[in-house]
Amino acid sequence: MNVDTESVVYSRLEKTANALRANNMEVFIVENRQKAMEKTEELLSEGDRIGLGGSVTLNECKITDLVRSKKYRFIDRYEAGLTAEQIRERHIEALSADVYITSSNAVTENGELYNVDGNGNRIAAIAYGPGKVIVVAGYNKITPDLKEAIMRVKRIAAPANVKRLKIDGYCSKTGECISCKTENSEMSDGCSGQGRICCDYLISGYQREKNRIKVILVAEKLGY
Repeated sequence: MNVDTESVVYSRLEKTANALRANNMEVFIVENRQKAMEKTEELLSEGDRIGLGGSVTLNECKITDLVRSKKYRFIDRYEAGLTAEQIRERHIEALSADVYITSSNAVTENGELYNVDGNGNRIAAIAYGPGKVIVVAGYNKITPDLKEAIMRVKRIAAPANVKRLKIDGYCSKTGECISCKTENSEMSDGCSGQGRICCDYLISGYQREKNRIKVILVAEKLGY
């Protein structure tokens, strides 16, 4: 990252952080994925019951490895051999975790977190249940506003995740949501495929429970 680019990135991170703080979220700015993992560890306590939202960002920051430490009680949705019903049970268990760790599909400069799910377990945990939510997001996920956040999911996050999950969907073939073909498409417009991963939507704005949501903004491109 050259000096000019670094200056722009940190200016944008600071603007976003201040807006999130105004919405009663606690925010930390770190320089790279290693620092993101270290900050996450600082926010955890020994013995915490921890749930995770599916996230490339958490894998890139080695946070998924971190929570497998014997110091914590990890609700492991990834354990080999789990049936679909057992995975569902662990999703439900994560709603009462001490800490829920996830990324965000987009973070707006207006101080909003924007997330879209296929099953709804991740956005449910962000909205209510776990005593503490830690959100880790690279600067590539920052958008000017909610409108751009919505399009970021339709044109970047959803197509990339559909490919990662090996789902045969419209956006995996075209690189964007079918709704992008329509002028002035709405947030929830999309395909009708059984593999659709954009089914439930959450905008996290002003929080009544101050600092329950803790956002770690990383001056590095992470995830989708």
